[in-house]
Amino acid sequence: MNTEVYHIPALLPETLDALQVRPDGVYVDATFGGGGHSKAIMDLLDKRGHLYSFDQDDEAVNRAPKDERFTMVYSNFRFLRNFMRYYDVEGLDGVLGDLGVSFHHFDAAERGFSFRQDAPLDMRMNRHAARTAEDLLASISEDELADVLYLYGELKQSRRMAAAIIKAREAGRPVRTTGELLDLLKPMINPRQEKKELAMVFQALRIAVNGELTALEQFLEQACELLKPGGRLAIITYHSLEDRLVKNFMRSGNVRGQVEKDFFGRTNVPLKALGSKPIVPSEEEVANNPRSRSAKLRVAVKL
Repeated sequence: MNTEVYHIPALLPETLDALQVRPDGVYVDATFGGGGHSKAIMDLLDKRGHLYSFDQDDEAVNRAPKDERFTMVYSNFRFLRNFMRYYDVEGLDGVLGDLGVSFHHFDAAERGFSFRQDAPLDMRMNRHAARTAEDLLASISEDELADVLYLYGELKQSRRMAAAIIKAREAGRPVRTTGELLDLLKPMINPRQEKKELAMVFQALRIAVNGELTALEQFLEQACELLKPGGRLAIITYHSLEDRLVKNFMRSGNVRGQVEKDFFGRTNVPLKALGSKPIVPSEEEVANNPRSRSAKLRVAVKL
């Protein structure tokens, strides 16, 4: 399995250390991608151990190893509980989620994830899903689009951008390609921050198309439920929206970050976050793999 061509896993030694993989343990890699993390976990398992890896992308699934200790789950990780029930798994020793988009997806122009090449506005993680980014822009209201760009991309000029996209659509010029989107939005973007702001636009649309934040919330709740006492939850994020949800969940048991109390004022936080700050790549890793520079690893243990 050639993992380096498809994707270089971020924070690999740190992730393995965080999971404290036991040879006979049962683990989930919720985002198989290029398989780098999965392969490293399997290298630490003996015949008693097992790894379940999730992915909803055909190309990733087709790269799955054939090994009796491994099960490939062709699905979104938001269905973690259902599949663990299907496989009669009652508890997990560790769950990993690397929330980054595989390098392959950014580099494959036809997927529409990147603004570096002109291509159809697709952005679907699951290519069998019905709605593409083009479909989204063809049907969404101006207010809803402004909210998507502001909430998921944190773009201050979200309303101007949304207005321009809807105006072009109403004039019979719907946005269908990454190039058309760039031509429409570049006049509103600071030239000194062009790459950063365009990346924020594409991030916002990708999150909306794939329902990423809702899926993440559902996944975190199910992972926490399935972890055995002492089991580890390790999540790698790449932007502040994801990181905030993960940080809140590990500290309070919910993505709002509100510690809930019972009638007697007792708290019931199911996890203990390990460390007050996330683990980030070393200077050496960033030099060898520049795309890892925004990665943040947070770890918690089930109480």
